[in-house]
Amino acid sequence: MSLVHQIPLFALTALMLAIVPGQGMAMVMRQTMLGGARTGLLSVAGNSTGLLIWGILSAVGLSQVFEHSPLAYNILKYVGVAYLSFLAASTLWTLRNGVGAFDPSGEAVKGPGAAIRLGLLTNLTNVKACVFAVAFIPQFVPRSIPLGVGIVLLAVVQVCVSTLWWIFFVTSVDKMTRVLAHPKVRLWLTAVSAAGLIALAFVLLVSSSR
Repeated sequence: MSLVHQIPLFALTALMLAIVPGQGMAMVMRQTMLGGARTGLLSVAGNSTGLLIWGILSAVGLSQVFEHSPLAYNILKYVGVAYLSFLAASTLWTLRNGVGAFDPSGEAVKGPGAAIRLGLLTNLTNVKACVFAVAFIPQFVPRSIPLGVGIVLLAVVQVCVSTLWWIFFVTSVDKMTRVLAHPKVRLWLTAVSAAGLIALAFVLLVSSSR
């Protein structure tokens, strides 16, 4: 199968990853609710930059190693599964006292540079982004093209898909601040985030190396 034929499925997978509530969504939602749509979009720019960086890092080294070393891939896979499961459990644990992981507090990080840096740092410390770049993207690259080239091209697709989703998300949050300020809505988002992490851990568990 050619890369062109893989792109629609990959784009859908990348979209689902972006939609699942998590660290990035909590950051963008907080920035938008407390600082407005412009602040939220600036943080999205940083987040998208982080996705591209993860893709490049995966292309230039990590995935090359994992392709030729099933043991290294399996070590990463099981560590990723364990960590994602831990994050899911920690997220669910926050619900015990009726406190969600999406409760905005304090002030938004404003200013173009500061907001972009926050988005970038949030993405670079996001285990979902790391696991997707290193363990998932290579599986969509056909053997007919170099692995590194394919990873970078798909990373660009992921950036485009994710950015479009985040623009829609910021616009929606900006218009629905009162709804999202309701504690029950934030608790629901927290529960969905935990479920998404569990689903990602399961998919990673049953995945195989390229």
